[in-house]
Amino acid sequence: MKYATSYEAGVTVVGPIHGVLYLMYVAALFRWFADLGWTFYRAFTAMALGALPLGGFLVDRWIRAANQRGSIGDRSTVQ
Repeated sequence: MKYATSYEAGVTVVGPIHGVLYLMYVAALFRWFADLGWTFYRAFTAMALGALPLGGFLVDRWIRAANQRGSIGDRSTVQ
């Protein structure tokens, strides 16, 4: 945004909003990774992918796969 529009003030507004949204994403990952049947390594990988452009789409596929397996919310499948 800063380089595309040369609008420095937009960065001071959008930057903190983006940061808070990313922290909410990370908090949701740590809250739900056990319910998804993920290891800590996979949750950490999902956190790293969330920092990359379009990486969230891969994480979304992982969550959909866990949902189709029926493992979301089912603690009996967590090792």
